[in-house]
Amino acid sequence: MIRVALADDQALVRTGFRLILQAEEGVEVVGEAENGAAAVRLVEETAPDVILMDVRMPVLDGIEATRRVAGATRVLVLTTFDLDEVVFEAIRAGASGFLLKTSPADDLVRAVRIVAAGDSLLSPSITRRLVEEFARRPVASEPSGLDELTPRELDVLRLMARGHSNAEIAAELFVEPSTVKSHVASILAKLDLRDRAQAVVAAYESGLVVAGSS
Repeated sequence: MIRVALADDQALVRTGFRLILQAEEGVEVVGEAENGAAAVRLVEETAPDVILMDVRMPVLDGIEATRRVAGATRVLVLTTFDLDEVVFEAIRAGASGFLLKTSPADDLVRAVRIVAAGDSLLSPSITRRLVEEFARRPVASEPSGLDELTPRELDVLRLMARGHSNAEIAAELFVEPSTVKSHVASILAKLDLRDRAQAVVAAYESGLVVAGSS
């Protein structure tokens, strides 16, 4: 059973999400919050697997709320536009994925299942947004553990950072998808990262992948 919490300051939005998710087998909505502070309390009280987090909420915004709960649950951020200026900061805060509020019901359910399974959900447009953001930033210090990655793991990380799925990486490297999945798990463990979203950030911040490179 996937336990889901909802955080949005609009009651009608929360109701819509609740109706969609409660109709799905294996999904349970464990609570709702109308602002970021309430969202933090809700996570503490109900320990959901995933929380749908609106970005702009009163009392405490969704970015800070994400930062406070990311260690306890996976956060699926709700945005009005996929090129929202807060996308980068939300990933840095620990968000595992993004979903447009205008997305079809099937996309909502799929997103919840993907994030609950421990993967991240970054659309191509959001990946491009990250690249553009890093193109304007100086290269930071190398994250701890990068030198522990094998050459093949470095190849996988570079492709992950460019937005490739496991299947696409497998095709590029001429290996099985299951092999890629194992490499991804090893990369996350060695770099002490939670998911692919954090891996993308680490790859660009370290200079392993340079914005604009092929």
